Amino acid sequence: MSRRTKVGAAALVAVALTLTACGGPAKNDTGLKGADQAVGQADINPQDASKVKDGGNFNWPITTMADNWNNWQLDGTVGDGADMMRTFMPSLFKQSADAKIEPNKDYLEEAKLASTDPQVLEFKINPKAKWSDGKPITWQDFESMWKALNGTNKAYEVSTTTGYEDIEKVEKGATDLDVKVTFKKKFAEWEGIFSPLYPKSMFDSPEEFNKGWVDAPKVTAGPFKIGSIDRTAKIVTVVRDSNWWGDKPKLDSITFRQVDRTATADAFANGQIDWYDIGSSVDNFQRAKTTPGAVIRQAATADYTHLTFNGADTSILKDPKVRVALMKGIDTKAIATALLGQMLKGAPQVVGNHYFLIGTEGYQDNSAIAAFDKEAAKKQLDELGWKLEGDVRKKDGKDLVVRLVIPTPNPVSDQISKLTQSQLKDIGVKIDIQAVPVADFFKQYINVGNFDMTAFRWTSSATPISDSKGIYYLDPASTNQNYGHIGSEEVNKLLDQANGELDKTKRIALANEADKKIWELGHQLPLYQAPGAVCVRNTVANFGAVAYANRPYDYIHMGFTS
Repeated sequence: MSRRTKVGAAALVAVALTLTACGGPAKNDTGLKGADQAVGQADINPQDASKVKDGGNFNWPITTMADNWNNWQLDGTVGDGADMMRTFMPSLFKQSADAKIEPNKDYLEEAKLASTDPQVLEFKINPKAKWSDGKPITWQDFESMWKALNGTNKAYEVSTTTGYEDIEKVEKGATDLDVKVTFKKKFAEWEGIFSPLYPKSMFDSPEEFNKGWVDAPKVTAGPFKIGSIDRTAKIVTVVRDSNWWGDKPKLDSITFRQVDRTATADAFANGQIDWYDIGSSVDNFQRAKTTPGAVIRQAATADYTHLTFNGADTSILKDPKVRVALMKGIDTKAIATALLGQMLKGAPQVVGNHYFLIGTEGYQDNSAIAAFDKEAAKKQLDELGWKLEGDVRKKDGKDLVVRLVIPTPNPVSDQISKLTQSQLKDIGVKIDIQAVPVADFFKQYINVGNFDMTAFRWTSSATPISDSKGIYYLDPASTNQNYGHIGSEEVNKLLDQANGELDKTKRIALANEADKKIWELGHQLPLYQAPGAVCVRNTVANFGAVAYANRPYDYIHMGFTS
């Protein structure tokens, strides 16, 4: 299942979770925990640095190459691309397994909320932090990033304006390494809005921002740097950067290798990769249990699979009532059971919220309006003028045919699409499945709204309110990550209020009010929460099922014990 990162303020004030200790035991028993597993417990084979050997190459599978090495450009938010970028671009904050946030001392000596009225942030940059072109990281990098992402210049094709649009000015403090950020409008989840940070040179013009980093990153500042990019072989290698000022990475290099989802288990068994995401693949789960040298690790993660609908005027699903009727015709419990039933110890739980996943403090099931009910779905479509004629409904001489675009090869997407097709056939809706090459899936189809329905995974942080704003906020001037162009002024207003509310309890309540409206709009249908299981080589230390500690992954301390 293709994966997309939410690129709002991605590493922010932590949502309170039900926590347990980190570093649990490996799990190679007969079944995985479902969505009721403890949140905040990582399973990574934690080892002291003295027990991790110096050197070696770690083989990391990816589904697709990066479409753009600028994470803030609309095409740059593919999950695999983000994983690669974080090895060499500055993550100003680190998110731990239990969703706590702290400044990354390699880049920031201090980050504080200096004032609340007006809201003022002060950052003190680590004086050792430098770009690969020799220039120091300074306040000007922050200023140029804000100017490009604040939405005032529509020529910048940005993936989000969240947080940046609320800033009044970015100024130099006492020195070039002191950054003062003043907001014109309160922004509650402020930590991490400049993360990952990019150099001023990338923001100098819309042309450079949109296209300058398509082929390769031009300037880096991390523990690794680009060793090679081979688009023919679909391999990216990052190597230790000798100019890195922080702790020396244990690994010499990380090789990111594109591997079809259908081939990951074989690639692992053959030694081509050192881990893979089991996701919702029963085949990969069964293979992981029997492959020599493999161990299954599991931790609750902010990762869920969903169906997104297209509400643009060009889509047959432009009417929100039609979209909600289709949702009523989809049995998410049956889909979750079909995908996960053979892996989980108990029955899978479906997700009833677009912001908060099961186990988090803000979670409540708001999905009643779209609850599975075939008869209600049929009645609603009848009332909307879509009358059944033979096997397919028609209105004004037009068949209700919905184009469901999925990536291929991808057995999970294939299974979800066929189950959806079968279920909606029962209410008189014809699903036309269009399987497109995985390399084209986002760039040529999803990003540009070339679909009626689609399925992929969202991976988020523990701060889903601002993290998700670009998905549910309707901005006529920018897609952001609202690929289906669905929304309303009412939702926009609630999201603005939630993102500006400093009181956490009130902020969560506002987000849930927005979520209810999002369900009414038929924006997207969450299917199930990922079990968070991975297969990893048993000699790998400080890596595995990391829970929420994936922004960034701990690329510095991961390695091999032998």
